[in-house]
Amino acid sequence: MKTFANIVLGLFIVEAVIAAPSRQGRQAPGYDTYDASNYDVDLENLNVENQDIYDYDDGLTIDEPQIEIGTLPPIVDSRRQTVASQEEEEEELPLKPLNPAQSSGGSGLLGPDTQAGLPTCLLCTCLGGSVYCDDVKLDTVPPLPKETTHFYARYNKIKKINKSDFAEMNKLKRIDVTSNEISEIDEDAFRTLPALQELVVRENKVRQLPELPNAMTLIDASHNKLGSNGLKREAFKEMHNLLYLYLTDNNLDHVPLPLPHTLRSLHLQNNNIQMLHEDTFCNLKDVNYIRKALEDIRLDGNPINLSKTPHAYICLPRVPTGRLY
Repeated sequence: MKTFANIVLGLFIVEAVIAAPSRQGRQAPGYDTYDASNYDVDLENLNVENQDIYDYDDGLTIDEPQIEIGTLPPIVDSRRQTVASQEEEEEELPLKPLNPAQSSGGSGLLGPDTQAGLPTCLLCTCLGGSVYCDDVKLDTVPPLPKETTHFYARYNKIKKINKSDFAEMNKLKRIDVTSNEISEIDEDAFRTLPALQELVVRENKVRQLPELPNAMTLIDASHNKLGSNGLKREAFKEMHNLLYLYLTDNNLDHVPLPLPHTLRSLHLQNNNIQMLHEDTFCNLKDVNYIRKALEDIRLDGNPINLSKTPHAYICLPRVPTGRLY
């Protein structure tokens, strides 16, 4: 029985071997196996150096700027470029020097030089036609630019005003030298100034007020030392535009007459005025005369009793301020 089984197993093995396809039969139809003898190329002696090798990097150029796929190139604003180019051209242009300001004592961008060696508009403040020299320790009037219209030199130590200080200042309208140490003013210091309208010399030591232009509208010489001889005779008669006259605290012994009819305010307090006349303010020849403009008269602080001359105020809008007993 064992021998019969071995015979059957052997027959199965033989059939299996016969049924298995050969190596040549497994190849796909139409394809031959590689045979080196069919080619003329000597693979062993192949010289790779003599062959043209393709370099993928050869001939590849990259334009700048590189643009990524899927993005748009940056937008260039031509207007900004134009403005930028104009700014660059302006920066390259040479700077032109400014015209120096004309002045009474020379010329310079900041005005003429003072005695301290500094230009006027550096020592002082110049705004338009106004020159402000307040509290800068001046002892003389500094040279001013020709275009000056208003000059302020308050709270300094100026002792004298000379004729040459304001020479040829044809546009000067106002001079204010409050609170200095001025004791002397040249006779022609102000008379030749055609545009001068306002003069303030209060709180000084002035003993004689010089002749002034007829175009004056304001004169303030309060707190000085004019006394009985400090004002010229009929000093204000021809000043037909005068509105404000302030002569407080000057030891005056009389009201300066005649007063222009345009006058609105007259301050004479704290003086030595002892009497008034009936025609000091009014016109006795014309009983209908009314002096409407003169509304503010100060006589307080004077040794005078206003009640003794009632007819002196009959033409006025209101009675002057002062002692009535």
